[in-house]
Amino acid sequence: MTHHLTRRAALAAGACLVLTALSAAPAFAAAKIQRLVSPGGIEAWFVQDATVPLIAMEYAFGGGASQDPAGKPGVGNMVAGLLDEGSGDLDSKTFHERLDRRAIELSFSAARDNLRGSLRMLKDNKDEAFDLLRMSLISPHFDSSDVERIRNQVLSGLRRDTTNPSSLAGRKFLEVAYGDHPYARSANGTLESVPKIEIADLKDYVARVVAKDTLRISVVGDVDPDTLGKLLDKAFGSLPAKANLTPVADVTTAKPPQRAFIPLDVPQTVVTFGGPGIRRNEPDFMAGYVVNHILGGGGLSSRLYREVREKRGLAYSIYESLLWMERSALFIGNTGTRADRAGETVDAIEKEIRRIAEEGPTQKELDDAKSYLKGSQMLALDTSSKLAQALLQYQLDKLPIDYIEKRNAIVDAVTLDDAKKAAKRLWGQGLLTVIVGRAPQAAAQPAATAPKAN
Repeated sequence: MTHHLTRRAALAAGACLVLTALSAAPAFAAAKIQRLVSPGGIEAWFVQDATVPLIAMEYAFGGGASQDPAGKPGVGNMVAGLLDEGSGDLDSKTFHERLDRRAIELSFSAARDNLRGSLRMLKDNKDEAFDLLRMSLISPHFDSSDVERIRNQVLSGLRRDTTNPSSLAGRKFLEVAYGDHPYARSANGTLESVPKIEIADLKDYVARVVAKDTLRISVVGDVDPDTLGKLLDKAFGSLPAKANLTPVADVTTAKPPQRAFIPLDVPQTVVTFGGPGIRRNEPDFMAGYVVNHILGGGGLSSRLYREVREKRGLAYSIYESLLWMERSALFIGNTGTRADRAGETVDAIEKEIRRIAEEGPTQKELDDAKSYLKGSQMLALDTSSKLAQALLQYQLDKLPIDYIEKRNAIVDAVTLDDAKKAAKRLWGQGLLTVIVGRAPQAAAQPAATAPKAN
């Protein structure tokens, strides 16, 4: 959430600079990951490292935006924006002054399946940091003035989204992909739903979601296990034992091919494309991950970049990636192009996706992708915060605690046959495509005479 940045930018920037400078420690990938259980039974994955006097913690509660009431998407997002807006005996201003004075970074966000949080602090400020976290979780204020301020910030962002082609394309894509499933709803809410969210909805969400049984924690930094156990009990020990989550059904992404068009009077047309993916716990996930790097995840080296940008000059950039959630998985890509070349761009994307689905990658492409993905792992975990984020994600993905050590061998084990099968599975059905821009017949007309947005 970025709702609070303008109000306290100067103080927060100072705190951030201190923590960022310190967190640039050597790579942690070889560090020993411990499973720590506090005296009160709070479990965390923990890496003790005294390279810098910094502690980084990431945590998540099951639920996220999928727990928003059906008629009120955006509740979880509002909660995430308000948990650090005053709690206990501190109002919003005093709470943030306490954070800023000690260079403590505390933030929350509502992902699709989780309410996530992040806490970073200097070692000497750990007691106050964990105490402020405890207060934000146990006794958030949800004062009406703070609620209205955050609501107005959310609504301002949503209004901007109505003229942002990428935002419109992403939202429409999820609607096409997931229909009436909770995953189709906007995590930020809508211009219709956010004004209806009441303080009672926010309190009910916290009561249902913020509980110990779905809590996952990772900690990296300069603290000993005994001290950390006591800090975890301080922050989380008095939370309810069990969450009361609304069940979310498994869902398969809509079957391609399908295409949707949204008219919008903008010079550049945006194309979002995708389809059913591979869930994280499926045996062929890593084969899909590797072959996806070849198609669209490898930046300047990817097939889509070469075909769409380098050979045809249709777009400045194009990316495509795998996304996985607890109840579904998809692949999704995005690019922007001139309105009069949108059709040509979509044709080029579809042609390249058909080709890799039918033929698969070459052995050289597979070898290069595996080499890159193994080498980039160390860079991806080169700070305490990055390692803490990765360890939390591994827990949410239900991976073993020694996954970091096993990962390169899993990448290496992907064969050319595995990659070809994964490519056919991912891209053999075609695409769900959403195009946002000027109507094709109006693309050559002056902008003033182009169709207006609906």
